[in-house]
Amino acid sequence: MSKQQSPSNHRVRLDKWLWAARFYKTRAIAKQAIEGGKVHCQGSRAKAAKEISVGLEITLRQGFDEKTIIVRALSEQRRGAAEAQLLYEETAASIEQRELKALQRKNQATHLQTDGRPSKRERRQIHKFRQDN
Repeated sequence: MSKQQSPSNHRVRLDKWLWAARFYKTRAIAKQAIEGGKVHCQGSRAKAAKEISVGLEITLRQGFDEKTIIVRALSEQRRGAAEAQLLYEETAASIEQRELKALQRKNQATHLQTDGRPSKRERRQIHKFRQDN
């Protein structure tokens, strides 16, 4: 067994594991996400110092995406992306839900298209309209 993957009875801090699994770029950012309520263990909010073990279910939010993962191995060292992906497994329901939400965001018109800033004439019309109401 390598130094990266520890025996199943060994425990690792949550913030350190999230950093090692490459969910966050630094441990400080991982800690901020945990303290901000974006990371849940077994359905409840967790603390950065929480010791995790193999088989634990973690739900985390990154931007628009929410992932539900299951811890498969423990590590305190940050390695390459290929090795980091061996530390966890994302649930099938989580993958399906993320893809569905991504498709919904893509199909939704999120902003109005304008021609840019209003011209002097258009600004005068806007001011006149606001003063009349």
